[in-house]
This record gives sequence, structure tokens and C-alpha cells, in this order.
Amino acid sequence: MDRHLIIFIKNPVLGRVKTRLAATIGDGPALEVYHRLLAITRSAALGAACTRHLYYSDSVELEDDWNPDAFHKHVQQGNDLGERMMNAFAGVFAQGAAKAVIIGSDCPEIFSAIIDDAFVALDDHDVAVGPAKDGGYYLLGMRALHPEFFRNKHWSTGLVLSDTIADASKSQLRVSTLPMLSDLDDEADLKHSGLL
Repeated sequence: MDRHLIIFIKNPVLGRVKTRLAATIGDGPALEVYHRLLAITRSAALGAACTRHLYYSDSVELEDDWNPDAFHKHVQQGNDLGERMMNAFAGVFAQGAAKAVIIGSDCPEIFSAIIDDAFVALDDHDVAVGPAKDGGYYLLGMRALHPEFFRNKHWSTGLVLSDTIADASKSQLRVSTLPMLSDLDDEADLKHSGLL
């Protein structure tokens, strides 16, 4: 399979996930929400036609809900989010990926068809991007590694999407834009997510 999906997650540890959400609803409920987000992400990934790579933030968990027969398990490598994503893309391209797509685990609206659509878009575009309503993106896909996408970015701000699109424009890359979805970062997002 020349389609490779990269999934970035945080190890689900009390007090270490969804910290902005936890600041108002508490660590325990925030962890429960994160487990629900992981389940949504896992279902979307399993329904997509691709090779799947799961990248944990801290350490590989062998006995969790992510079946190792369906997910190749790795640990994120790098000093910041951009470097970790760039290294993950480099890794799957080195394994023979013709198309690579990355998603996180913060989007309660993600579903299999949108991942498949991203791979299809890469048939005749260089880049596929799924814009998030907060100014970031919930999905990024490409047919070759573009390191500039991961450098000089203000991660977790509303500038990430526009700066990435600007990078693609400078390199005269053809970009396919997917539907805009919502990420879940704080209590207001939670109330709008339908997860309550």
C-alpha cells in the first residue's frame, strides 16, 4: 500500500492530556474526553484504506486499544511539534509511501471518508490540507517531504494554516483544501462538540 497515514497521539496519562480543557473541567473528566477522541480517531483510521502508523508522544504502549496488527507503533522524535511531524513524514516516505497524510487526535469530527478523500486529492495535487476552525489544520497530506512546512511555525496558534498555505504557494505547489472541521481544545469546544 503506497498510502501511509500518520496519527499523532499523546499517551493518555492523567494530568498530561487536554490541559486547557482540564483547567476548567478537571484532569479526570479531561482524560475521559481524550479517550473518546482517541476512539473517534482510531475508528476513522481503521476505516481508511491505507497503511497506518501510530506515533505516541512519550512511549509505545503494547497493551492498549490500538491493535498492533492494524497500526505500526512508533514514538515521536524531535524537539518541537514541527520537527516531530517532519521526522514522521520522512520515516514513511523512506518506507516507500507515495502519499502520506498526518492527523492528530483532537478532532471529534474526523471520519474515514475524509482521510480517503485526502489521499485521492493527492492524485493530482501536491498537498492536501484540512483546515481547522481555530486557524490550524486537522490534516496535512503530501506526495513528497516539504521541510519548510514544519519550520518557523507558531504551533498551536491561528497562524499555522495560513503560514503553511503561504509556504506551498511560494513553492508553487498545488493545494487541495478539505472541509473545515473543529478541533477540541477547551470547554467551549467541548460544548459544541456533541461529546458532552
